[in-house]
Amino acid sequence: MWQPYRNAVREVLPQASIVIDKFHVVKMANEALEQVRKTIRASLTDAQRRSLMRDRYILLKRKRDLMAKDQLILETWTENFPALGKAYAMKEDFFAIWDASTKEEAHIRYFTWQEHIPPEIADAFVPIALTVENWGDEIFNYWGHNGNITNAFTEAKNGALKVANRVGRGYSFSVIRAKVLFAEQIARKDPRMRKQFQPEEKTDQ
Repeated sequence: MWQPYRNAVREVLPQASIVIDKFHVVKMANEALEQVRKTIRASLTDAQRRSLMRDRYILLKRKRDLMAKDQLILETWTENFPALGKAYAMKEDFFAIWDASTKEEAHIRYFTWQEHIPPEIADAFVPIALTVENWGDEIFNYWGHNGNITNAFTEAKNGALKVANRVGRGYSFSVIRAKVLFAEQIARKDPRMRKQFQPEEKTDQ
């Protein structure tokens, strides 16, 4: 979510639909929850701080992914610190927006979420609403084009480029580019390089 990128795409590809990868949006809810957690931490004893730091990973999990023991730990924290409980609920509701099956449903879920931001934790969560206000079209384009769209492929390629750059320290841009393109061509031509599942064909007995 960077304005110069958006401007460049609009100039070069005016007909293209820009889609913000949901990962970069939903992580903001975790960051808001972390902000609330750190605020609460200031009032805790040293032992409680260490415990909350250890249990922060439970807070960052989706509720549906919690084991029974994790659920008990979560309830202990949220019952003793209501602001933390509200922050966790807001995080979960924000993530749930991406469980919507249509853009219209996602809009409804988002505006409902926005209307229910508790005042006592608004400082942590209002920045998310401001981001959606500025990038709403691009964020909700996730539900367009006959399927949910992510940037996973591009991120994977960027990761490969970073590895090539790290391994080949001192290589020029042209050399790194050539190595990546050559490896890609090899993978396309050599079936052994293709990590793709091929189901067995059934034969009549």
